[in-house]
Amino acid sequence: MSSDAARSSRISGFRKYSVSQRRAEVAEVSGLSESRFETWNPESGLLLDQADRMIENVVGVLGTPIGIATNFLVDGRDMLVPMATEEPSVVAAASNLARMTRGTGGFTTSQTDPLMQAQIQLLDVTDPEAARLRLLESTEEISALADSQDPRLVEVGGGVRDIIVRLVPSRRGNYVVVHLVVDVRDAMGANAVNTMAEAVAPRLGEIAGGRPLLRILTNKADRRLTRVRGVFDAELLGGPDVVEDILDAAELAVADPYRAATHNKGIMNGITAVVSATGNDTRAVEAGAHSHAAAQGLYSAMSHYEVDREGNLVGTMELPMPVGLVGGATSVHPAAKTAVSVLGVATAAELASVIMAVGLAQNAAALRALATEGIQRGHMSLHARNVAVTAGAQPHEVDQIVERLVSDGAVRVEHAVELLNELRA
Repeated sequence: MSSDAARSSRISGFRKYSVSQRRAEVAEVSGLSESRFETWNPESGLLLDQADRMIENVVGVLGTPIGIATNFLVDGRDMLVPMATEEPSVVAAASNLARMTRGTGGFTTSQTDPLMQAQIQLLDVTDPEAARLRLLESTEEISALADSQDPRLVEVGGGVRDIIVRLVPSRRGNYVVVHLVVDVRDAMGANAVNTMAEAVAPRLGEIAGGRPLLRILTNKADRRLTRVRGVFDAELLGGPDVVEDILDAAELAVADPYRAATHNKGIMNGITAVVSATGNDTRAVEAGAHSHAAAQGLYSAMSHYEVDREGNLVGTMELPMPVGLVGGATSVHPAAKTAVSVLGVATAAELASVIMAVGLAQNAAALRALATEGIQRGHMSLHARNVAVTAGAQPHEVDQIVERLVSDGAVRVEHAVELLNELRA
């Protein structure tokens, strides 16, 4: 990512702005026309006829709130980050913790090459060890056949990078499993590798002397990793004692799968929101991330925390991040295209970097809340707005009802109705 001094994601008081004021600010920072944000209007975003071409049996469109996370500095570049989520506190929490990294350099990322894999399962192979070697001896032929399925991908620098052959024992016998390792460039890559797998499967069966069955990508994208590192200012977090408590809270997730499940869910709160906003495959990203969390045989924390020499909290994370800017909903969903434009990313690697930064910020925010006031206080303050609206509060009444719900410690619809009746009496 290149630095852009004119673009700052540090917008003080952004949460207090009206929707129109926020759009004006985002337009100014991103350099986009405010008219671009019309794709985020319910009445002019994803239209029914567009939805009907995306999936089958369409009967409607489900809306999800899109918020803008502020304060993100990723690889030296300020980013305003669109996040699509229905859960209160996610956008605010990520923005707040991103603010705490700005003085220490923000988030720093790195990646492996964008390698995705397809698997071809071969059955009824009588000599699997010898078949494995025959397949490896045919690497050049197999690679050329696969590459011929997508000349455009090869033209832009992608294509097959390796052929792997595994012998997988099972209760039903031994399977020979061939992996096509493919550089998919700026695509998520599922369509590309699936097409290649189907094309080479018959030839693999001939070479191995077996019958091809499954021919599909694996979402265990452990060769397409993105790494992120962030340093959170200790004083802004609340001081050395808070940092120590965060370390203990994080360590429980490393050691205990029960805690890890919730810990990692918090990470995915941030990751999935950006993946969804940009039209990428949330299920593929989630499957890859959770499988990576169990790579050592025990489901564990996706993130890790330490303290640097200045006493600041250092968070790190490494996950598969199979996202793209080419193909899929990212290229056809109008709201997703607007989200990508706001981010200003030009490659899938840049998008992956932002997503990982948001995931780490969200995780650090949850740990800080747990180590200090508890998760419910901040979360319920925002949830109270939903409760007030559900109870029938009008826009000019919401803030008063929310304040009372929180101060009374009773964020419930029935209590909100009582407060509304009292206010209107």
